[in-house]
Amino acid sequence: MAQVRKNLKEIYQLSLQHFGLQHWWPGDSPFEVMVGAILTQNTAWTNVEKAIQNLKAKNLLSLQALLDLPDSQLAETIRPAGYFNVKTQRLKEFLKFLQINYQGDIQKMVAQPTKKLRQELLSVKGIGQETADSILLYALEHPIFVVDAYTYRIFTRHGLVGPEAQYEDLQEVVMDVLEPEVKFYKEFHAQIVMIGKNFCKPTARCEQCPLNSLPHWV
Repeated sequence: MAQVRKNLKEIYQLSLQHFGLQHWWPGDSPFEVMVGAILTQNTAWTNVEKAIQNLKAKNLLSLQALLDLPDSQLAETIRPAGYFNVKTQRLKEFLKFLQINYQGDIQKMVAQPTKKLRQELLSVKGIGQETADSILLYALEHPIFVVDAYTYRIFTRHGLVGPEAQYEDLQEVVMDVLEPEVKFYKEFHAQIVMIGKNFCKPTARCEQCPLNSLPHWV
């Protein structure tokens, strides 16, 4: 455990020294962050930003406005995010969940235990583990670590988990040994994304990577 903790902290510090603080997740409100977490599935964040701006320009970034909007209009508005028909349905399912279970009150969600709230989110059609955890951490300030494809690639290449590791295994590697601190979990996830996007690609750029001093293999 001590060695794993040391390796994780080194990954974080080396990335932080290279990229600086990322201050994730971009969003003006918890509701905007939740919408963004659903729209960012299978697409780049730059595309989501365009969709979010479209919603803002039409004064649609509120629970009631989105619930009242016909699906066809919502799909057209979020078109830049890709898979816009699918994401329209997923977004509407989440909005209904928020309205029915919490009367649109995000603070009521915040007050729920993390485990209970996570199970509720996962029961919403179209919300998987990464999206649920992104909502929990970035919108609702619950201390849970978000795992993505970059996490898997970096952790397996640096020997923190085996290639058979599942989402829960990757999450536990972090949460079992590091403090459950919201601000740190946010920044650590952001640093992993930056390493993954810029260096730890399918064809790795290990020579230029800030983590090159750590044991690794491709």
